[in-house]
Amino acid sequence: MSKKVNHFLTPDQEKEVIEAIQLAELQTSGEIRVHLEKSSKGDAMKRATEVFKKLKMDQTALRNAVLIYLAVEEKTFTIYGDKGIHELVGLDFWNSTKDIMQTYFMKGAFKEGLIAGIQKSGEELKTYFPYSDTDTNELSNEISNG
Repeated sequence: MSKKVNHFLTPDQEKEVIEAIQLAELQTSGEIRVHLEKSSKGDAMKRATEVFKKLKMDQTALRNAVLIYLAVEEKTFTIYGDKGIHELVGLDFWNSTKDIMQTYFMKGAFKEGLIAGIQKSGEELKTYFPYSDTDTNELSNEISNG
């Protein structure tokens, strides 16, 4: 999954997205990742589920990881939350987060849309999985590519 999706985010924009993940995770034991691909080759949610498992996001201690998945060429995206967080927030939360992100994406403001989704996910994770002194960063904050 190291093949980089070129020209979607500049290096500076990538850095800002990673910083947003780091800031969100300072408030929660939850984990947030962003994954970019050229194509989902079909159903984006199915592909996001596959990526989630490949990135070992289903192995966090509290099952509270969130993946923001984008298929760039298809202009589609989805948000996938692991069992621990999904059972607490339900489908409405993911749909409202997608709606906020889509508002930015429709204007071509991809970095801003990603950051808005990260911030909203982080706030919800903070509500149910607050940060503790024993918290460790279980997953990389880097943007993965496929």
